[in-house]
Amino acid sequence: RFRLKAMVRDGQIIQDRQQNFGLISHMNLKKGRVIGHVDGFGFVKMDEGGDDWFLTPREMSRLMPNDRVLVRIKGINQRGRIDAGVVRVIEEGKKQLVGEYLKDSGLAYVVPEDKKIPFDIYINEEEGVKAKPGELVLVEITQRPGNKHPARGIIKEVIGKRMAPGMEIEVALRSFDLPFLWPEEVKKQVADLKTEVQKVDYQGREDLLHLPFVTIDGADARDFDDAVYCEKAADSGWKLWVAIADVSHYVHHNSALDIEGQSRGNSVYFPGEVIPMLPEILSNGLCSLNPDVIRLVMVAEMQVSSNGQLTSSKFYPAMIRSQARLTYAQVWDYLNKTTAELAHVGKNNKITASVDRLYQLFHSLLKARKERGGIDFDTTETRFIFDAKRKIENIVPVYRNDAHRLIEECMILANVAAAHFLLKTDPEGIYRNHTGPTEERLQKLRDYLGLLGLSLSGGSEPSPKDYAALLEQISDRDDKENIQLMLLRSLSQAVYEVENKGHFGLALDAYSHFTSPIRRYPDLILHRLIKDRLKLSGQHYKGLDSSFHYTTEELLQLTEHCSMTERRADDATRDVNDWLRSEFMQDKIGLEYTGKVVSVTSFGLFIRLDDIYVEGLVHVSALKRDYYQYDPVSNVLAGEKSGKRYGIGDELKIRVIRVNLEERKIDFELIEDLHIGRHPGNTKKTKSKHGKHQKRETNKNKKSFNKNVSSKVISRKKKKKTTPKKQRKAKAKASTSR
Repeated sequence: RFRLKAMVRDGQIIQDRQQNFGLISHMNLKKGRVIGHVDGFGFVKMDEGGDDWFLTPREMSRLMPNDRVLVRIKGINQRGRIDAGVVRVIEEGKKQLVGEYLKDSGLAYVVPEDKKIPFDIYINEEEGVKAKPGELVLVEITQRPGNKHPARGIIKEVIGKRMAPGMEIEVALRSFDLPFLWPEEVKKQVADLKTEVQKVDYQGREDLLHLPFVTIDGADARDFDDAVYCEKAADSGWKLWVAIADVSHYVHHNSALDIEGQSRGNSVYFPGEVIPMLPEILSNGLCSLNPDVIRLVMVAEMQVSSNGQLTSSKFYPAMIRSQARLTYAQVWDYLNKTTAELAHVGKNNKITASVDRLYQLFHSLLKARKERGGIDFDTTETRFIFDAKRKIENIVPVYRNDAHRLIEECMILANVAAAHFLLKTDPEGIYRNHTGPTEERLQKLRDYLGLLGLSLSGGSEPSPKDYAALLEQISDRDDKENIQLMLLRSLSQAVYEVENKGHFGLALDAYSHFTSPIRRYPDLILHRLIKDRLKLSGQHYKGLDSSFHYTTEELLQLTEHCSMTERRADDATRDVNDWLRSEFMQDKIGLEYTGKVVSVTSFGLFIRLDDIYVEGLVHVSALKRDYYQYDPVSNVLAGEKSGKRYGIGDELKIRVIRVNLEERKIDFELIEDLHIGRHPGNTKKTKSKHGKHQKRETNKNKKSFNKNVSSKVISRKKKKKTTPKKQRKAKAKASTSR
């Protein structure tokens, strides 16, 4: 009986109303995770893969994002999607959420910050923490919504006012379930750690104190987990040492530190703040390869040929003393001949000579990468500049130079060596896999390229070289950004897996993550695996005592978990960045900017502004004098009457008309077409004032435009008090639908 109940709970079998049990596979039932959408509907991402199933707003009204559900087919909708009917929630996703506390006519409720949750939570004020209307709070759901009752909950924590400094991070931590408080067991374990490396730990390690290792990182970096040194080899190649902090020496398997590090999965880097995977005594202290102090490391010692090929490698525990903490800017100034000497190094010939050899090695590695077809997409990263009160002063681009790329290539080489070590000793491990395009994505890409008169070589299985060749071919085209984006979208997301499948983007047959165990849990797992296999091979370094042998089942669970925590961190940082950009634009309503189209959807054009690197939407209803429809094959918005086509890379002049901080949305209106590039079906380049050759807009567009465009910041404080349901409707009318 207990076993049957457990199988029902896990979704392996189902019990009907007559108390009969049946296998879900025999009842045409499927399992999957719920994905919400801001417009109220949702999808089920199937456990077994394949296409997502559609969830109507009615089905979503009693579900939460990330719920694990058992579903059946209800039918096929007008778009050809499978409509899912939820049979049972197997595992509840969110049990807590962040939202704004409001009160109306004595009724207390919370409007979720996550707009993918389509209902409000009614608050039991007799329990929990007391809050004031307008404050952001953390709510524990005590009753999920049903057909005949609303969602209910109690307030567990008052987070604060929306506009308080740092609130965007406080909200993200709780909204995305990021662990950020250290458990008492971790604090106790950390308190027992020494602040310096003990001499007893030197035993059983290779002594590399004589080698002039250096760290090369960003100017604001605080944790240094890698150091490098390079010598010229007798065969005209190079000998490269990559020393990585030996985190596993201090973080033993299943200790309090390890359990918490595994839960976090990785450090999370928000603008101006880091949520570390490990406490600072380790990340910035014992495990950080600070200059002029002895540190314990795991070393990848590699032989590289003159043409950039890895010919041999070995791993071992060691101790080093970094002789300099260099920054990318300092190294680049030296390599670029801006300065005659390395900053803080002076005439230390050993360090300078090593940096010179590293640069020579870098050029060979870069050449080898290009020859094997490594894909290099041209993207722009940005950084927020804050004042003393954490208000954004500016958003600036981050430029990469050869000093960044030098370290990147050295780390890639060490990761490749680690993956090959696993394959030689026992193929099961933890790999960083990136697969090529699926058949469906490849066909969409080929359809798009065909409209432009372009083609991707390689038939049904194009190689990275085929992608790289096409990128080279389009490098001088004015629509290269559009083509590059479509190429990028055809590829999958990199994940951690037990079985090696290679890395398509880097054009490598095997790849893993070895170089950042301070901030990535998969790297810590890999260090333990390497130590375990070194011990099994008969090596008796005392530094291998912290090894651990993982079972296949443990590795399967860990790889899935680490892939999830990486996506979770990406989602959280994206949300914080969107919040900050929206906050930055609040006082810029009415101002005009120039920008480029960076994304095209059925509901409008996303524009990135040239000077401040902020993205916003020109809604399709704001495109005047025509009725525009989205062409998914060519990825453009096409005018029904004029034939005008807007696509990625087009240069436009816009005006900021609306900022909605709650929904992280910025809306623009189109002022002028500055440069319309080549798009499928529109081979002419045009430079014209917006609407010059376009016909009169349709009544539908005009009506929608007048309804949606409002030059003001959306603020709940200024709204008329309404019931929660009416308030949500008013909110939907006030903001442009995405």
